[in-house]
Amino acid sequence: MSFQNAKKQILHKPAKLARFLKFSAPKERKFGRNAQQCRRCGKTEGLISKYGLLYCRQCFREEAKKLGFKKYD
Repeated sequence: MSFQNAKKQILHKPAKLARFLKFSAPKERKFGRNAQQCRRCGKTEGLISKYGLLYCRQCFREEAKKLGFKKYD
């Protein structure tokens, strides 16, 4: 069960929610695979971070022309 789903289930119980947030909050990532996410869709896999783009490969293919990239054969 993800953090968000578990949090939804105990929103109306303030004591349990406070304890849950204290001990079960997701760790803030400073480096590694989940440190950055796609600025368009939020995925963490297949991220293109070169030139500060921060797009996953699927979103990059859709946005490349708008960003000024050209495909050369």
